Amino acid sequence: MRILIYSYNYHPEPIGIAPLMTELAEGLVKRGHEVRVVTAMPNYPQREIYEAYRGKLFVTEEKNGVKIQRSFVWIRPQPNLIDRILLDASFVATSFIPAIAGWRPDVILTTSPSLPGCVPASVLGWLNRCPVILNLQDILPDAAIHTGLLKNKVLIKVFQILEKFAYRTATKISVIADGFVDNLLQKGVKASKMVKIPNWVDVNFIRPLPKEESEFRATHNLNGKFVVMYSGNIALTQGLETVVKAASKLRHIPDITFVIVGEAKGLQRLQQECLEQDADNVLLLPFQPREKLPDMLAAADVSLVVQKKNVISFNMPSKIQVALASGRALIASVPDNGTAARAIHQSGGGVVVPPEEPQALADAILDLYKAPEKVNSLGYNSRKFAVENYSFDSALSQYESLFYAVTEPTPIAQPVIQPVMIESAYEPLFFAVPNPTISESTISQRQIRAD
Repeated sequence: MRILIYSYNYHPEPIGIAPLMTELAEGLVKRGHEVRVVTAMPNYPQREIYEAYRGKLFVTEEKNGVKIQRSFVWIRPQPNLIDRILLDASFVATSFIPAIAGWRPDVILTTSPSLPGCVPASVLGWLNRCPVILNLQDILPDAAIHTGLLKNKVLIKVFQILEKFAYRTATKISVIADGFVDNLLQKGVKASKMVKIPNWVDVNFIRPLPKEESEFRATHNLNGKFVVMYSGNIALTQGLETVVKAASKLRHIPDITFVIVGEAKGLQRLQQECLEQDADNVLLLPFQPREKLPDMLAAADVSLVVQKKNVISFNMPSKIQVALASGRALIASVPDNGTAARAIHQSGGGVVVPPEEPQALADAILDLYKAPEKVNSLGYNSRKFAVENYSFDSALSQYESLFYAVTEPTPIAQPVIQPVMIESAYEPLFFAVPNPTISESTISQRQIRAD
């Protein structure tokens, strides 16, 4: 098939949707499909267009067999309301030009966020008379409203209209967790329109490695330490200040070291928090190159998943699958009724503590520090669960099956054929006739004469 992936985020962005869409596109190419990706100039998580792409309106490149068509977007490091509007509007406008100029796709996969990006993808599907699959990684505007990121009533109404448009025009909607299904059912989306395909992790790439051999540990003087690690986006929804405060409560134990890996601007904010909390046991580091990710994760004794209280229940951080695949124990400071907590409980690979409670987080870390056999047991469960439930090959096959299902023509119902005996003056004659076009009783009354 010819598959078009319409995604705001893509390689070389290191976290979030970008690695997922990159792996999916390249995996489809390996299975013999032709794939092109329409995306923005890379800018996440710094919210600045990467240096190699600055000053350009369009860039077309190829990586591992995938044709990548990038377009300019209006992006600011600290966007105000107007900047956010211009960001979405610019992606809608500029991305459509390379999208329509390329070859005709058999199927389109579009990701949300960005929700406005569903508009050009839907128009493109209509023009090419091909199905459009909406991949929901988050549900907007619910998530943005719940966390206070979206307050303007006019914008909320616009996003609600966009949301309805996206659901109505999509041929199918792929969701990553049960919580998404519940939310969409309440909004009138039919269950038959949804397909649940959890996000994945490449369990051959992210795998348990001996922490004693970790180059990351040696480089940062972590040998002999009990390492508690957070790696990922540092944004308002995470509340990493809770981690810093928990670290401050454990600074009297020199063997425990906290490592936070993230984008530079988020680290600057946390540096100030560390100074205020006197948390000198926290090591702040920038994102590592992707090829070093398995070694970095292997340096941890415990991996952290952190959310704030107001994070909407269906949110499912993609870092959970990665942390589980690394074979390390997890501590999740997340709402207990949410999708993230449910995944941790099901895995048997970690413990869940109330969000934004530094003392609860510190107590959980101390418990594992004192119980190395429990840490090993949780790590074993983590890896086992990731392999069985979040395999990339399994997710790739599910997406491939979904693409085939929406592109194959609907079969025309065939009439039932049954043998019918016709009475003859000479000998029985057998014909295959459609039923019920001509009934058996009608034919049996006819007499066939020799003449």
